[in-house]
Order: sequence, then C-alpha cells, then structure tokens
Amino acid sequence: MRPKILVIAAIPKQGLAKLEQNCELIYPTENFTFSDEEIKKYIPQVDGILSVFVKPLTAGMLKEATRLRIIANFGVGYNNIDVAKATEMGVVVCNTPNAVTEPTAEMALGLLLSLTRNIALNDRELRTKPNFKWGIMENLGTGLFDKTVGIIGMGRIGKAFARRAIASGMKVIYYNRTRLTDEIERTYNCKYVSFDKLLEKSDVISVHCPHTAETHHLLDEAAMKKMKKGAVLINTARGAVIDEKMLVKYLQNGKLGGAGLDVFEKEPIITPELFTMDNVVLTPHNATGTIETRIETSREAAENLLRFFDGRKDISIVNPQVWQ
Repeated sequence: MRPKILVIAAIPKQGLAKLEQNCELIYPTENFTFSDEEIKKYIPQVDGILSVFVKPLTAGMLKEATRLRIIANFGVGYNNIDVAKATEMGVVVCNTPNAVTEPTAEMALGLLLSLTRNIALNDRELRTKPNFKWGIMENLGTGLFDKTVGIIGMGRIGKAFARRAIASGMKVIYYNRTRLTDEIERTYNCKYVSFDKLLEKSDVISVHCPHTAETHHLLDEAAMKKMKKGAVLINTARGAVIDEKMLVKYLQNGKLGGAGLDVFEKEPIITPELFTMDNVVLTPHNATGTIETRIETSREAAENLLRFFDGRKDISIVNPQVWQ
C-alpha cells in the first residue's frame, strides 16, 4: 500500500511529481491551505505530512495522528511544528535547508543595498514628491566597501551571505554557537569574535541564526547599547531574535542607522512606528519568494518523504533522537 501524505498547502506540483507517483496525496484544491478543521479530519488517516510554516501543527492536532511517521516541512524554519510532541510520538521531523540558502542570502544583500543606498526611499519620493530635490549633495547614502559586517549565525545562509559581502569589499566577522574550522574561515575570509565584540565592531549586523529559547531577543536593549553608533541591522532569519520595541527605540534615538527587515516579531503584525521611518526597509517574509525556490523547496520536502519511506536516513532531520 502506498503511503498517504497530507500536503497542507497548494505548493507547486512541479516539485511533487515524483512524490505523486509513489504516494497517495491529499492536496488542497479549493483554498491555498487546508483549514484547521480539515487538517483534524485528515490527520488520523495519513502516514506523512508535508507541512508549511503558515499553518501550525499543534500538539492537539498531532495526538490524533495515530498513523503518522514523518513530517516534512516546506522551509528551513520549523517552529510551526510542535517538535517536542512529534518526538514524543516517535515522528520524524525534517526541514528543507538547501533550497532556501541562496535566495535568503540574496534578500539580505538586497535589503542592505536598498537601505544603505536609499534605493527604496528614493524610489518612493521620486514617485510621490513633485518637488523632489536633485543634486550632487542630495539623497546621499553610505557605501559597503571596506565596511565591517558582523554575521550572527554562520550556517548555510550566513556563509552564502558572507560570499556576497566579500564580493562587495566588506570585512566579515562572525559569531556562532560553534566556531568554524580554520579551513572554512579561510574559505570565507572571516574572523570569529565574541558576541559583544561583534556588536562593538560591526557597521552592519546581519542575522542568520534560528529562533530558539536561547536566541529569543538576542538583540535586546543591552545589545543595542553596545552597537556602533549608526550601525544597521538586517534580519532575514526570525523576527523574535530582535526585540522589535527596542529596535524602534534605538532607531528613533539615532543610535542605530537603519534596519532592513524581512521578518517580524508578531507576524503579520508589524510595530506601527516602523512604517513611518525612512531609514527602514520592509519586506513581507519573502526572502525565499522566487518561483524557482518554491518549486525546489517542494522537491526537497518531497525527497525527504520519499527517502524516509524507502528506509533511508539521509534526510534533513531536525529531531534525530527519534532514531533511537
């Protein structure tokens, strides 16, 4: 009997072709996502779930999943899943770290360039201000060349962003839970520093760490007080790594030079003051928002499912303790 898979959202079928050949799919046809009621209806029937970050899989839902063996998440972040409950049930949880790497790094660089060179601001004012002022000493931004960027989290995405920063002539320092090997540091021409040193030395801070209990409000008021005056923050990771209220405070008082944000603490709600600031660039959690990435993420999630049901363990598991 073919495994039955609940696909929570209408993600691109181009990436699901092989999965559809080998499994029975329950796939939404009327709306983009199944409702909570529909998920509760189908979940007792399925062997696997292909989940998406916009629909939580709660402990209450999972306890009804008596046949469930694997959850393959569409995306690298998996805080939409009650992983503790899944682990308790012996259910494997996977994510898709590879497909999201390059587009997220692209977005981080795009936010940085838009912010420092006033691209979004100038575009907005050219369109809306009839008396917009031109001139060689008007509308000046700041360049990236020879500036220091501090990367918080040098995993796949942090490294991909480092490549782009180096190509822009920036100096790269980083803080990570575990220091990289000498060989990797040479490859990325980066230097490991303490968290406090990164705050003190960086002209730009780019966040690429996951949101965990340890990283919640990692960039809080105490951290912002230690930052270089005029430093800019880029966040394409998770909103709650930054204390958004404190961010507003330190943008308003001039300590911070700006922020480029793709993620927010209480999405889709955004702190209202951020909308009023010219030194802030906002995007709607869209770092992976290319059609190529959506297709490849579908394919990567599907591959996790196919390998698992083929008895393989070479999958991007996030709770490996279940193997025990």
